[in-house]
Amino acid sequence: MTTLDRFYTAFAQRDWAGMGVCYADDARFSDPVFPDLEAASVRAMWKMLLTSGTDLRVTFRVVEETAERGVCEWEAFYTFSTTGRKVHNKIRSEFKLRDGLIVRQCDHFDFWRWSRQALGASGLLLGWTPIVKNKVRGIARTGLERAMKA
Repeated sequence: MTTLDRFYTAFAQRDWAGMGVCYADDARFSDPVFPDLEAASVRAMWKMLLTSGTDLRVTFRVVEETAERGVCEWEAFYTFSTTGRKVHNKIRSEFKLRDGLIVRQCDHFDFWRWSRQALGASGLLLGWTPIVKNKVRGIARTGLERAMKA
């Protein structure tokens, strides 16, 4: 099984520890909500997300994987806990790999599309603005810091 297959299979099984061992100790992660995380924070983020959400379902397709890089397209279906709204997020992940571990993961998704689903009318009207993106980032960062202290 390849690194990305192991990682996303663990994700689909809600196995945050299995996901965490796929990262190198010097790994970095970024996406529109968490723009720059180091390895310990990435592991804590997955733990936080997988233990807080109760109805998360993930599907994935590894598009490409070599010893040095990989690309995966995946979809997440879940209820956004803050609003109780259903979300179907489509993500493209790009990876840098080394020695069978993830060194860099950059996830791309349409933040405005996500915010319209997760936040409703406020996401529709303002989800494209830096104000909303920064507010969501701040709340997410606070949650992650709290989870890392627990």
